[in-house]
Amino acid sequence: MTVTLPVRRYLDNAAASWPKPPEVDAAWEQAGRTNGAAAGRAGYREAVAADAIRQRCRAAAARLLGGVDPERVAFPAGATLGLNMAIHGLLVAGDHVIATAADHNATLRPLHWLVSRGVITVTVVPCDAMGRVDPAAVADAWQPTTRLVTCSHASNVTGAVQDIEAIGRIAHDRGGLFLLDAAQSLGQLPWTGSAGTADIVVVPAHKWLLAPSGAGILWVRQGIDLVPLVQGGTGSASDSLSMPDRFIDQMEPGTPDLPALAGLLAALLWLENHSIDTIGRRCRELAATTAAALTDIQGVRVIGNSAHAIAAPIVSFTVEGYDPAEVSALLEQLAGVQVRSGFHCAACVHAQLGTQVGGTVRASFGPFNTSGDVEALVAAVQKLR
Repeated sequence: MTVTLPVRRYLDNAAASWPKPPEVDAAWEQAGRTNGAAAGRAGYREAVAADAIRQRCRAAAARLLGGVDPERVAFPAGATLGLNMAIHGLLVAGDHVIATAADHNATLRPLHWLVSRGVITVTVVPCDAMGRVDPAAVADAWQPTTRLVTCSHASNVTGAVQDIEAIGRIAHDRGGLFLLDAAQSLGQLPWTGSAGTADIVVVPAHKWLLAPSGAGILWVRQGIDLVPLVQGGTGSASDSLSMPDRFIDQMEPGTPDLPALAGLLAALLWLENHSIDTIGRRCRELAATTAAALTDIQGVRVIGNSAHAIAAPIVSFTVEGYDPAEVSALLEQLAGVQVRSGFHCAACVHAQLGTQVGGTVRASFGPFNTSGDVEALVAAVQKLR
């Protein structure tokens, strides 16, 4: 018997955007099929072309961050690595860190690892039932040994956007540093001046930047030195056993993932051409429509402020009588709707949201989603009820 599967409706863009723009897929494939050289390692034409891709990507990332110095932009293999590079490269014994309950485990787990070994202390300030952090709580948590404040610009569970200007000002007024995880904001939300608020910004390529996995962006303000997490070949000063002094060399040892960087470059140029403000506004409209429709269904609880105009395009919800994992499986079976369920790699936020048992169902909207995807999701949830 032939089984007809529902049309695939992908609503998990907060985990990894899909589909990618056609230009991104083409650039990724071309770099792998026709180049194959190691950027910055030789003088033949493919190697020179590979290095040009890397440098153009660095310049495009610097523009996206508001015109920062491209020489302070590095490409780790993803945001998790970038956050670890920042945290382990900056903190020393006796430091105190202020984190937030809305932070991702890519920040909280490296901090916890250092705490468990007696290196640092950490205060995790709470968020409210919408996932928002009160900047005053950051100020109240300040200690004489506080060196760093960490914050996720937008919650990957509720979409709530933090007041990073106020949080950054608190850190700087007290002589501390501000590390911003922009995984759920860069490429979606207006970014004017945001990089200037932070001292370190980390973002993955594969989420709202619409690029392939395998790359991330790490920007560190001039004057901040990170101890390199990894040492190795850089293609420069190769006659020395010491790591070169240049920031990029220290942050990018080893052979770069050229297809990933080619895809990232194409994605950054695509975002420039199509306007992040326009893309983000449309994605947020889809999320707001979804949140409003789900709220009207008896037995469905929408978590957080997903209907708010400045929220990231994320809608978390629960359905009475169902575990979130069951809802996720049934939505795909009923309507081809693909969403994420569980705790979303955010260990601390669920106690604040009242979702400690099972977490939430999360739908997240990208630039290629349509109103038909919203209708399919809402109709499938109505069937469950």
